[in-house]
Amino acid sequence: MNEIVVRGARVHNLKNITVRIPKNKLVVITGLSGSGKSSLAMDTIYAEGQRRYLESLSTYARQFLGELKRPDVDEIEGLSPAIAIDQKTVSHNPRSTVGTVTEIYDYLRVLYARIGKAHCPECGRPLEKKSVDEILQDLFNSFREGSRIYILAPIATEKKGTFKKEIEEFASKGFTRVEIDGEMYRLEEVPELDKNRRHTVKLVVDRLTLESKNEHRILDSLELAMREGKGFVEVRNVDSGESRTFSENLMCPVCGIGFPEITPKLFSFNSPYGACPNCHGLGFTFEVDPSLVVDEERSVLDGAIIPYRWDRRLSRWVARELERRGFSAEVPFKNLPEEAKKFVLYGDDHFEGVVPKVERWHRETESSEMKEWLEKNFVVQRTCSLCGGKRLNREALSVRINGLNIHEFTELSIEEELAFLKNLKLTEREQKIAGELLNEIEKRLEFLMDVGLGYLNLSRSATTLSGGESQRIRLATQIGSGLTGVIYVLDEPTIGLHPRDTERLVRTLKKLRDLGNTVIVVEHDEEVIKSADYIVDIGPGGGANGGRVVFQGSVEELIKNSNGSLTGEYLSGKKKIPHRGVRRRPYGFLKLRGVRHNNLKNIDVEIPLGVFVCVTGVSGSGKSSLVMETLYPALMNVLHGAKLPVGEFDSLEGVENIDKVIAIDQSPIGRTPRSNPATYTKVFDEIRTLFAMTPAAKARGYTKSRFSFNLKGGRCEACQGQGYVKIEMLFLPDVYVECDVCKGKRYNKETLEVTYRGKNISDILDMTVDEALEFFKNVPPIRRTLQVLHDVGLGYIKLGQPATTLSGGEAQRIKLASELRKKDTGRTLYILDEPTVGLHFEDVRKLVEVLHRLVDRGNTVVVIEHNLDVIKNADHIIDLGPEGGKEGGRIVATGTPEEVAENPSSHTGRFLKAVL
Repeated sequence: MNEIVVRGARVHNLKNITVRIPKNKLVVITGLSGSGKSSLAMDTIYAEGQRRYLESLSTYARQFLGELKRPDVDEIEGLSPAIAIDQKTVSHNPRSTVGTVTEIYDYLRVLYARIGKAHCPECGRPLEKKSVDEILQDLFNSFREGSRIYILAPIATEKKGTFKKEIEEFASKGFTRVEIDGEMYRLEEVPELDKNRRHTVKLVVDRLTLESKNEHRILDSLELAMREGKGFVEVRNVDSGESRTFSENLMCPVCGIGFPEITPKLFSFNSPYGACPNCHGLGFTFEVDPSLVVDEERSVLDGAIIPYRWDRRLSRWVARELERRGFSAEVPFKNLPEEAKKFVLYGDDHFEGVVPKVERWHRETESSEMKEWLEKNFVVQRTCSLCGGKRLNREALSVRINGLNIHEFTELSIEEELAFLKNLKLTEREQKIAGELLNEIEKRLEFLMDVGLGYLNLSRSATTLSGGESQRIRLATQIGSGLTGVIYVLDEPTIGLHPRDTERLVRTLKKLRDLGNTVIVVEHDEEVIKSADYIVDIGPGGGANGGRVVFQGSVEELIKNSNGSLTGEYLSGKKKIPHRGVRRRPYGFLKLRGVRHNNLKNIDVEIPLGVFVCVTGVSGSGKSSLVMETLYPALMNVLHGAKLPVGEFDSLEGVENIDKVIAIDQSPIGRTPRSNPATYTKVFDEIRTLFAMTPAAKARGYTKSRFSFNLKGGRCEACQGQGYVKIEMLFLPDVYVECDVCKGKRYNKETLEVTYRGKNISDILDMTVDEALEFFKNVPPIRRTLQVLHDVGLGYIKLGQPATTLSGGEAQRIKLASELRKKDTGRTLYILDEPTVGLHFEDVRKLVEVLHRLVDRGNTVVVIEHNLDVIKNADHIIDLGPEGGKEGGRIVATGTPEEVAENPSSHTGRFLKAVL
């Protein structure tokens, strides 16, 4: 069968649809936000493909695999095993790096173990271990045959002593000569040595000519010298004066430091064998910051010690100890003598100070809440003082290939690593050992280059990657696996990708298809849609208004016949996102000088105020480093007294021109089904207050808390306010059934008897934003929040929709709405990180209108963005680049979209010119 047929899909908002998808093609599923694209691709096709694969496993294996829930669909024909590459971050583990996630680091560990050259961790001398046969071979290769040679056993290097006992022992074994401090002596003629001076002693084992006929004698002498020299032997060419030191173990002949066996395990920072002993392979340590544990303005008795405020006995105990040592516990902490401050913070032999005590709590607690509280308030992450953030011990870092240790190699960008490996000069033996390994590593690095990630380095922590970067890393890993006959389902792989890199991504997707796979992509990007072999357009609206198939067929057919399809109308040019011809003038500037964070090259940035600003540039050019990691925390610390870590910069001017800063990023609004749009935007608080004011609620003495489904009293206790009950099946997936007590309404009977205009609290949660907007049109506090949700294009979502079922784009717009509903001061700076994630052309149009409205009220909006429709609407552009990683971090162009479009060195300008 050469197509996948989905019949009667009803997952989420899908309206019993039937879809045909050709196999071994690049298929794009598109449509408005919330129209049901992910419900079809991820929750129906992928979920069923995975379920069928897992069903084929034994019952024993299945019990470890968790849920195998069947999607609500009549039947799916022609399904192959499915692999999803979604937007979730690759790992939340601080030990994960780009290298470990892509498995390239595993290959590197083997490479360094096989052909790496060990060096002494102290003096840096190269170390080699050789058998006597190899030494003999080496001597014939490096010295001229017929040379006169000495075979010496190193006894001591730069050590104090008279060495009387050793010399007597050598004489008793039949040796005749010894070299001391460069002078040769017969053993019976050695002078008295000064025991306070350092001496270098070498025993002469043999003197002979380097000739083939002497091979057996040389081998015997080498073995004897090795025995006497504790594994070391020195061979000196008397004619040329050249010396070579050999060892049968990896040991430094000068420092005497032994080297562990070089195995791949030595290069793993997740193994005690290779990890730095101080940070255990994390690269950082958690330390208590003394400035965070005390409030200098208060006295010890008045709660100066912040972590002790929850238990006053602890403060009284410290006060007692202070007074016993003659200090007052009633003066402000800042007025105490230095000696007393040191005592409170660090303690002494009889008293545990605050810093060691909090460190002990952090180390020993088993409560995740306690750990989180300590880390949030008192503990800072500091680069490890022993390894400097390199994660490995000094032996692992002393093994080099072409001068680079494994950490230095992973610090290079992927592009530089590839060049380094291609130019590697190897001996014939090394080539034999490492040829295959190098091929594997180069192949994987090339795949990462193909998906536009050449600017990353392998040592980058996986937790710092954006959703788009994580997804493209997994895409590269999948291409590397070379599977065929598989269905790949991708959820918006263009997130965080500059238009310049989109064409490379499309080439990668086609490569995956050409291997013999079906590639299904949920996507809004125009270039990806136009590159598809087949399109499925879901709509026509979002939420309850979506879930139908508006169109399926080729791009050409969609553009020619776009009736009813918003996607088709935008592709054909019938609809466009307009831009205001007039650009606003700023009323002032924020000036950030000397920014050096990550790859930023000591740049000075001027951000105009009272206008719409776009920060653009290719992936990895330094946009997030500038805006999210330097500008935002710096403003938070100045304006709101926060203590956020800030990127390195010299000065920040013009802060007096704004009085508030708000950042809206891409993280989800909640990780449990209890969180929903109504609770997140706080509109539910207003609704509960309104219900508490009704005559029925007052008569029963109900307060606002009675109407919360998270608190005892008002909620249904059978399901604890969830509306459904989880039934655990032994070998089958857990089944969620509607609670048969409250029938899915979340509340108990008494609470549901209280109504407002004929609707109870459960009915309200079941309304869409648009329905609720009409219902509460005469209640200003509620109407204002709902109006904003409607304006950002979320009129279709239900107020009580669980956070876990919201897409990334929906979550970000709920956050935006949550901020917009607050009264702005007209001097607020809004920072948005790629707000167009998951947005269709039509949703982008609505978003741009909302952002313009914010700026029209006098506020400043700074957006990190790749979407050209948003960029062309900006009043001012700051374009970073010119490339990603080390080649980025400079300002390439600034000015209005028209000015940037004329700049020949700006990649953004090139694409902008086409849309203006």
